[in-house]
Amino acid sequence: MFIDEAKIHLAAGDGGNGCVSFRREKYIPKGGPNGGDGGDGGSVILEADSRKRTLLDFRYKSHFKANKGAPGQGKNKFGKYGEDLIIKVPPGTIVYDKKTGSVIRDLVNDKDRVIVAKGGRGGRGNARFATSTRQTPRFAEKGTKGEEIEVKLELKLIADVGIIGCPNAGKSTLLSRISAARPKIAPYPFTTKSPNLGVAKIGDFGSFVAADIPGLLEGAHRGTGLGDKFLRHIERTKLLIHIIDAAGVDGRDPLKDYETINNELKCFSRELAGRPQIVALNKMDLPEARKNLINIKSDLKDIEVYPISAATGEGIDALLKATARTLEGITSGE
Repeated sequence: MFIDEAKIHLAAGDGGNGCVSFRREKYIPKGGPNGGDGGDGGSVILEADSRKRTLLDFRYKSHFKANKGAPGQGKNKFGKYGEDLIIKVPPGTIVYDKKTGSVIRDLVNDKDRVIVAKGGRGGRGNARFATSTRQTPRFAEKGTKGEEIEVKLELKLIADVGIIGCPNAGKSTLLSRISAARPKIAPYPFTTKSPNLGVAKIGDFGSFVAADIPGLLEGAHRGTGLGDKFLRHIERTKLLIHIIDAAGVDGRDPLKDYETINNELKCFSRELAGRPQIVALNKMDLPEARKNLINIKSDLKDIEVYPISAATGEGIDALLKATARTLEGITSGE
């Protein structure tokens, strides 16, 4: 199950108390203070881990607490520090302070980490308070409380290419054709309920990571069909492959679909709308698509389009090479 949002409560460990103790040995009946300091409490750390793909773990556990610091002991023994609690999240996770809504950290890359709740400081033992005028302090310092915070986690997938389009345009079929990903595919709209990732390899051109997001509807930027939640998964992409159902299955108008999707991108984020696009006219294995091809090309005359059939593989090589060239140009221009 793909989960891309979570709210969790984090508590760092408290610091251990300082110790009140005096040196008591044979022949030294009135030794000085030797109470040790308490150990610091463990902190709570969030760390990006490339083996994680979803925030599903936090659906079943939402409260986390690090270990306390141990109290100090006699003979100037310091208490053991509480062990830090490291919580793994997928790369691409944004950490928000739930109370203020401010971003604490965007964990983009593998091994990125942030201390979200700092452990309490250990209290000082009575040996620390001895002075020339106060030689037998009978008090010690208590450890401080560890920090507590509620955070919201929001996952944005990290991919080079985002595959967009209306429902049933063939996005998942294309992803399964160009990569080893096996998303659910069926001949009806909204088969894809959550984003899918796949790695596409292109011979000598290398490879790229593609994300297929569920079909978008008019009003997606306002949340229609959860469109706003899906759109954020392509915000990090460098390039968009816009899939159009050229056959007009289910009575759809290919050109209207193209305009609708681009309008939703613009309303959601002008930066996203300005991302380079490659347009793929899908379902060329159907007679209706062949018939519509000339008209669609005529209306999109200023845009380079690639007729393909994700089902049969027709035109896929040309589409992949165009994608690789565009990505290379974007990367070299950065």
